[in-house]
Amino acid sequence: MQIQRFESITQKYPQLPTALLANEEPIQDGEPFILYGTKLDMTKLEKFQQKCSQNFQIFDIWMVEKNIVVLLKGQWFVDFINFAHDLEVDIAKLDFSPKLSQAGLLVMDMDSTAIQIECIDEIAKLAGVGELVSAITESAMRGELDFEQSLRRRVATLKGAPESILQQVRENLPLMPGLVETIQTLQKYGWKTAIASGGFTYFADYLKALLQLDFAASNQFDIEDGKLTGLVKGDVVDAQYKAKTLQRLLEEYGIDSQHSIAIGDGANDLSMMNVAELGVAFHAKPKVQQQAQIVVNFADLTALLCLLSANDRI
Repeated sequence: MQIQRFESITQKYPQLPTALLANEEPIQDGEPFILYGTKLDMTKLEKFQQKCSQNFQIFDIWMVEKNIVVLLKGQWFVDFINFAHDLEVDIAKLDFSPKLSQAGLLVMDMDSTAIQIECIDEIAKLAGVGELVSAITESAMRGELDFEQSLRRRVATLKGAPESILQQVRENLPLMPGLVETIQTLQKYGWKTAIASGGFTYFADYLKALLQLDFAASNQFDIEDGKLTGLVKGDVVDAQYKAKTLQRLLEEYGIDSQHSIAIGDGANDLSMMNVAELGVAFHAKPKVQQQAQIVVNFADLTALLCLLSANDRI
């Protein structure tokens, strides 16, 4: 199916660059952007053009894993984002520096970004306080509660729970689709990869080892006699801690900030996304989407490879 979708575009445009509409004058001196996704085909490309009412220039077409990526140039309007999302494809204006061929730094959130779950919510379910903790988590991620305060409240509800429930959650940790492929590809190009998480070391350190990441920062449960005490050990990894972690890693690895990316889904990821050259909101809360440089709503984590490979093709 993906090959058919891909060929529906490449067969219509065997020679590039060219105008999307052959019988009309294309936009000159436009800004580059990409449309991409697993559902992108000629029909969606034509619908997008009709919504935008511009004769874009099409410069390149390629595949990244299961994503079809089309590089276009035109007069950019913010409305393009909604037009693309209406068609269930992602879009990105290429106004950022990082590219795949230039080694950089990626810092990821963990819960609902690198993995498909919020670990503390799953722990809470096993401890019998699932609904209470989920409600606090949602409010915190929307930015309605101070993160540190909300974290301490959630952890407090787990007081007396056996440490064994952490193992139960870790044994069934669902990785986000595209995570492994993305990390392996970045590492192949010399990128440094890290997690900065408001979650917990029990899971972040496991992912660091599993994926051979360079660094992981996260919170630590206080445990005594095999039971959670309801307290957090040490400093809380909040929004500012994440931002400082990214900055510190850039300095430690000698990487220029223009080659840095931060990706996350919650309000406590915004600070590190602002410090990075490229901040990506991944299937994120509305507040995060409104403030992020790039929004990914449909693709999996290989969206990062789409973005970075596009900058190598401009």
